[in-house]
Amino acid sequence: MRDLDHMIEEALDAEERELLRSLEEPGFFAQAFGIFGGRTGWANVLMMIAQALLFVAGVWAAWHFFQAGDPVTQLRWGLPAAVALILATMIKMALLPRMESNRLIRELKRIELQIAHVARR
Repeated sequence: MRDLDHMIEEALDAEERELLRSLEEPGFFAQAFGIFGGRTGWANVLMMIAQALLFVAGVWAAWHFFQAGDPVTQLRWGLPAAVALILATMIKMALLPRMESNRLIRELKRIELQIAHVARR
């Protein structure tokens, strides 16, 4: 794969090289915080707020579960703890496809640039 990247790099002129460098894949944290921008950023912010609240509620209920002595009290705190923590995980996992779609869009832009370069020849 590196040979192909090297061949593409040699075929491009300086302007296109700079443009491709600007499209390089950002790090994990840049990708993670990138989901809060754009048109759907507000919805992702709301999802993260809900996820954080569910996580805190789940940890709080789990704390009471582990402090409970009788089975009825354990059920009273254990089931809500499990549900809240599972929901928090599901909401967090729902945001991962957005990161992947951003990565896919970035790669498609690179391919478009490469096709445009070949078409100009």
